[in-house]
Amino acid sequence: MDIPKELDQPHWSHKFRVWLKELSFDYKTMDYCLQTRLEAFDFVDKQQRSVSIKLRAYCRKHYKKDCYLLRSVPGVGPIVACGIICELGDLRRFKNFKQLASYVGLIPSIHQSGDNLTTSGLTPRANRIMRSYLVEATWVALRFDPVMQEYYRSHQGKDVKRILVKVARKLLSRIHAIIKTETPYQIGVVS
Repeated sequence: MDIPKELDQPHWSHKFRVWLKELSFDYKTMDYCLQTRLEAFDFVDKQQRSVSIKLRAYCRKHYKKDCYLLRSVPGVGPIVACGIICELGDLRRFKNFKQLASYVGLIPSIHQSGDNLTTSGLTPRANRIMRSYLVEATWVALRFDPVMQEYYRSHQGKDVKRILVKVARKLLSRIHAIIKTETPYQIGVVS
């Protein structure tokens, strides 16, 4: 059975779920299996939406200013803003950006023995949730922010994963700066 072209998307739309529910198979056990899986999906989706709504409402109520500042940064939506607030707390507590980058895990792994110093990839000591949020937010920021696009292009020709980490680190730097200065981000202003 082929998926209709207009419904063949990476995310399940409402129309796609309706199409799945209307599918019929030759064997009733297959129908039953699909319907139970769809019910489980609907339950988890409803729970996730409920938690998301409550979390965003909590952050807007108790951290209104920080939410507003974070949302001014391209790539940082309501979920990422709540994630930053919940996972990192008050960003003002970090003395400098290097401490924040180290906590999030956007620094190289360094091995030192005597006079020998080697660096390799990202440090394994990280807040993995935040690191993942920042990488996802970076993809969105690259689509909408010309400054980030230019920074990304200036590193082209290198390993794409390394470039993405550099841009994610720049995004984190931007987030840290807007919280510290309490000034919303403006597109086109170099930070």
